Parts: sequence; structure tokens; C-alpha cells
Amino acid sequence: MEKTIGRKLKLVRIEKGLSQGDIEKRTGLLRSYLSRVENGHTVPSLETLGKIAAALEVSVSELLEAPAGEQAKTASLLGEKHQARFWNLMRKYVPQLKERDRRLLVGLARRMTSR
Repeated sequence: MEKTIGRKLKLVRIEKGLSQGDIEKRTGLLRSYLSRVENGHTVPSLETLGKIAAALEVSVSELLEAPAGEQAKTASLLGEKHQARFWNLMRKYVPQLKERDRRLLVGLARRMTSR
């Protein structure tokens, strides 16, 4: 259960383009605590989960649900910090790219994942 909450929390946070620091500012919870929750080392109380949900602008029940379908695939891809940061930046800049540049980027990503 604790890993499910953490994975879902991390997934929602990244989908919304927020860092742990952003959540820290919104909730007053320490970034190190948020990291422990996301990595399944700590289970937050319902009150704390409510603060986090409010900061993410989602319901507590949404954080308690296991990632499903595409979210589950995305959650597994975002396991490492540097990958999460990379995809967060990509989500921000890809819409600004020309179609040719997008194709080059997809080709590069395919080569990187085949290694």
C-alpha cells in the first residue's frame, strides 16, 4: 500500500510539472519527508495526505488508487530522478519544436532505450 501511494503521488506530481520543492512550499512538509513517502519508506497520515492532495489539486481518493493503464506504464518509466526531470523538461519544450525536430528527438529516444 505505501509504495502504491508513493508511486501515485510521484506520478501526479510529475504530471502536473511540480517538484518536491513546490509541494514543500505549498504544504509546509519537508522535501525529505515527501521523498520518503514517494519512495515507500513512510506512510503519511490521512491529515498529511489531505495536505498533499490539496497541494496537487486532486482528491485523497485519487492518491490512494493504484496507477492503472497508461499511468502504470508512465509510473514505471519515471522510476529514476534523472528520468523524471528529463521527461518533465521534454513535456515543457516538445510542443515548441518543429515536426522535423520532434522526429529527430523520438529517434534519439528510441536509440537510447535500445541500449
